[in-house]
Amino acid sequence: MTRQTASLSVPVWPFVAAMAVTVAASNVLVQYPFSHFGLGELLTWGAFTYPVAFLVTDLANRNHGARAARKVVYAGFAVAVVLSIWLATPRIAIASGSAFLVAQLIDVAVFERLRRNAWWQAPFVSSVIGAVVDTILFFSLAFAARFAVLDTGFGLDDGSLGFAVPFVLGGEVPLWVSLALGDFCVKIAMALVALVPYGALISVLKPARA
Repeated sequence: MTRQTASLSVPVWPFVAAMAVTVAASNVLVQYPFSHFGLGELLTWGAFTYPVAFLVTDLANRNHGARAARKVVYAGFAVAVVLSIWLATPRIAIASGSAFLVAQLIDVAVFERLRRNAWWQAPFVSSVIGAVVDTILFFSLAFAARFAVLDTGFGLDDGSLGFAVPFVLGGEVPLWVSLALGDFCVKIAMALVALVPYGALISVLKPARA
């Protein structure tokens, strides 16, 4: 059995399960502002849970390779969308699924290119690039007025995310833009924090490929 074949035969269900739970939980929590410390107009609770998805993808990639990591992304995407439709709302599910799939596949590609660099570069750089794509796609599709056609009559958006709020750099922006900025900042911080469990786990996990 070749190394490539072996990497495709290993069980990846723990990664799939972790991915599905992370994304489904985040789809619900992103609807609730983080009201502590006066950050209700900058953060949602989902900002703290969703970055774990990048950690799961990167660990799967390192341990089993890019092709297996994509399987985790596809399976996690399918399960997460189903759970999101049930737990959240149709528009949130569409936005989350689209952003998740594109961002995670980019994460896999960037990680694969950097995997032979210093141990921290692949997970950190791929997570940052993925976070940029994910934030732009998710918040614009989920809350921007121009994508209101994605509403399906189930009362997703009552307009509460459309009103203007003061922006940190001056002027006013829709609330969802402010939330997107706060969400992105937390994702970058979490990408740094995730290096701790990533570094600890790579010393335990034995990669199926170099």
